[in-house]
Amino acid sequence: MDARTQAWLDQEAANVAATIRRYGWFIQYVGGDSCSRPGCDCPESDDPPFAYTVGLFGLAHPELLILGVGPHTAAGVINTLGGRVRDGEALLPGQLITFDEWPHRIIPETVPNPGEIVLEANRYYQRPAEASVSVLQLSYDDNEGRFPWEENYATPEMQPRPGTFKA
Repeated sequence: MDARTQAWLDQEAANVAATIRRYGWFIQYVGGDSCSRPGCDCPESDDPPFAYTVGLFGLAHPELLILGVGPHTAAGVINTLGGRVRDGEALLPGQLITFDEWPHRIIPETVPNPGEIVLEANRYYQRPAEASVSVLQLSYDDNEGRFPWEENYATPEMQPRPGTFKA
């Protein structure tokens, strides 16, 4: 690894650690036009954008992952749920979660391949992919109230099923 990339990684690690100390978690957003690595020549992707937490694992809770939403929505959902976790609530697979400020419902699902997705979380906790932190995918309903596993879900490509997606 060249010195420029190593310096950037060191600064990124310091930023992640400082954000976790201040707020309790960091949100890593991937996709869209979010490439900030020096010399980034990331190709266009047909994969949906996604965001996940780094830091909830330190609160004895799985990290949270949401796919197919923009950075503002991802941050709103994750920060709301992160606050609930910080306040002692455990989010469980299969649990129906509602919001006062967001019209969709969420059902968390266990991610069977977290080591292929939450690269920053594993780097922060110094865990190899095969011993990855645990992750819950926040699957949300469409405007008609259907979830991604239900027939006629509006945009299945935006929420790949757990285990079928990797970064």
